[in-house]
Amino acid sequence: MAENSGSDQVREAAVAAARNAFAAGGYARTTFKGLAAAAGVAPSVLRKYYDNKEAIFAAALKLPSDPVSAVPAILGPGLDGLGERLVRATLDILEDPQVRDDLVSMARAGASTAALTRSMQGYLEVAVIDRVVAAIGVPDARMRAALISSYLMGIAAGRYVARIEPLASASEEHVVRMVAPTVQALLDPRVPLAPAKG
Repeated sequence: MAENSGSDQVREAAVAAARNAFAAGGYARTTFKGLAAAAGVAPSVLRKYYDNKEAIFAAALKLPSDPVSAVPAILGPGLDGLGERLVRATLDILEDPQVRDDLVSMARAGASTAALTRSMQGYLEVAVIDRVVAAIGVPDARMRAALISSYLMGIAAGRYVARIEPLASASEEHVVRMVAPTVQALLDPRVPLAPAKG
């Protein structure tokens, strides 16, 4: 029983440290080692509870499902409809009231909307979008992943955080239909990106 209590304390400390670190520094700049230090444990101890930074982020925001595990289902049917599946998976995560409440709680604890959006964008980019883009072998993969995650997080911030109308009250299905074509074009290796001006 005491051992369970100790493991619960480590988990609680890790989640609290993760919320603060991701809100303050964003997902990309936060390291697993830094999270362990903030939680007051060695990285090897933290790894007993969380395999990686992505797992701690998911726990800190109480995500309803692990987006990483959704990648095979997003990719499975192939390129056709991939943009729609990716948009739908992103919105499904953010439609969860617990996730939105956690984002609001982090904001009340002192994190700016921009910092929270950057953290969520960094997480989705690394955990999901980079994997999807790499799997389909699209040219300019890094730029496309950055554009997709920026676009999706802009939509999410307008819909769920700033509550911009009529986006905020539109049905998820309507948002998917409006947003998916742009994401699909960015995922399609046959659609070139605009060349950089030299």
